[in-house]
Amino acid sequence: MIILFGLAGSGKGTQGKALSEIFGWRWLSVGEAIRQTGKFKEITDCGELVPDEKVIELMNNQIKKAELEGFNVILDGYPRDVVQAEYLVNNMAEKIEGAIILEVPKEELYERLALRGRDDDLEKDSINRRFEVFEQNIDLILPLLEEKNIPIEHVNGVGSVEEVTSRLVEIIKRIVPGATPQSNDVNGGEIEKSYGE
Repeated sequence: MIILFGLAGSGKGTQGKALSEIFGWRWLSVGEAIRQTGKFKEITDCGELVPDEKVIELMNNQIKKAELEGFNVILDGYPRDVVQAEYLVNNMAEKIEGAIILEVPKEELYERLALRGRDDDLEKDSINRRFEVFEQNIDLILPLLEEKNIPIEHVNGVGSVEEVTSRLVEIIKRIVPGATPQSNDVNGGEIEKSYGE
């Protein structure tokens, strides 16, 4: 299990999808899972987070389903806070092979989010609130991972999608025992080559 962290617009979704194609793993995005439920739009549009117990239940079910189907997992944006992180490390620490943080300057993130054009990306106040919440939480999450000796890697998320994917592939090959690309296409097959998607 690999955890992808990063501010909104950092490319977690694009890269998670690409890596899942390359390694034959299952990409599990907390944001995508929440949107698919159709239940929490008012909360996310304000830049707030869905209650922890709902997120934990939702992602726990998705992780178990993927494992039953024989897939390793790439977690995109989960855990989002210390409560979720505590649950994950207390119940699945032995399955977590590493955490990767995509780092992108905020000015570039604003541009990427404007291109993406989702409802929750259009208000700068909402975006800034999401940035603030992430930054507060990541400072609490990382020590929990470090206590379990889970490798944490910081990756430059600036550059073309292909360049960032290549950096991530090399890290995963190094920290995940037996991780072998099943595809030579670092573009992730049909994945769009734009962070605006």
